[in-house]
Amino acid sequence: QVQLVESGGGLVQPGGSLGLSCTASGIIFRVADMGWYRQAPGNQRELVATITSGGRVTYADSVRGRAFISRDNARGTVHLQMNNLTPEDTAVYYCNAARPPWHPWGQGTQVTVSS
Repeated sequence: QVQLVESGGGLVQPGGSLGLSCTASGIIFRVADMGWYRQAPGNQRELVATITSGGRVTYADSVRGRAFISRDNARGTVHLQMNNLTPEDTAVYYCNAARPPWHPWGQGTQVTVSS
């Protein structure tokens, strides 16, 4: 079955950076358009960035210029580099398909931005 495993979160000070990774199994990764999402407490899950199977990327306005999504088809991984982090970036970050239908959600990885 499909399994998505996110990692790389942690506690970082404002202005810092983090690199998130997601390993996907059970899907034909090389043809899958993938996305990173985040959900802050009390908020709905929001799409942060997407990358197509061909490498075309999109970003939410809230992270554009600070976030960089990439993929490694050979390893079945998708990455999200987040720079110049602010407290508003605090959330649980998830990867999944770039659009519905979504696969079962993984546990996510917690990113906390605080001094």
